[in-house]
Amino acid sequence: MQFKITYPVRLREFLKEIGDISYFALRYFKELFKSPYETSELLKQCYVIGNKSLLLVGVTGFILGLVFTLQSRPTLLEFGASSWMPSMVSISIVREIGPVVIALICAGKIGSGIGAELGSMRVTEQIDAMEVSGTNPFKYLVVTRITATTLMLPLLVIFGDAIALFGSSLVEYSKGSVSFILYFNKVIKALSYGDVLPATIKTFFFGFVIGLIGCYKGYHCKKGTLGVGEASNSAVVYASMLLFIVDFIAVFIADIFFEI
Repeated sequence: MQFKITYPVRLREFLKEIGDISYFALRYFKELFKSPYETSELLKQCYVIGNKSLLLVGVTGFILGLVFTLQSRPTLLEFGASSWMPSMVSISIVREIGPVVIALICAGKIGSGIGAELGSMRVTEQIDAMEVSGTNPFKYLVVTRITATTLMLPLLVIFGDAIALFGSSLVEYSKGSVSFILYFNKVIKALSYGDVLPATIKTFFFGFVIGLIGCYKGYHCKKGTLGVGEASNSAVVYASMLLFIVDFIAVFIADIFFEI
């Protein structure tokens, strides 16, 4: 007697999509080092992704620093440890809270934007027209956007962390009469390479994940104009889930090598 193993349809589709995304990523690395290089399009995407996200990241970081400090201050005052506020806030924001929150915000803005843009190009047959004309649409559209997202997200996270620490210093200045110079001196003393380096490295992977999922969902968009909305929405959902997985792996590795 032979037994046939059957898998649920959703599980089968999920595993198939994981394989498709992996193949999409391998194709990206293959095309990345092949000429011609779309330098002008890459610089354009860096501007669109980086510069146009500064306001959102800045506002998010500023509010993050304000709220985190306001919520933490009463507890530290209760234990008489308010002098530890700059150290605690800086380590928490730089190590984990800043990169993850800003990456999630960028997944919502950048990932959905890429998915909608490429999805609309797919359903209006612009990508097909590029293939017919002899242009490599994968190289021009996908490689440039994933590379730009990978390069720009670390800069956005650094900018957001700086704004968050500035917001925290404002709270300390108004509530505890701590000068800005004293606050940032404590911040610099509290941070080490083991805090900054792993947190910066993992933001490159965050950017790669956001760009990869956004491009994959948009490039393989189907079902006409309805599929554009689905591609945009699923790009945010998939990217957000993968960000937490990548973050867990990054923290686990950093704990081994840097003994955090």
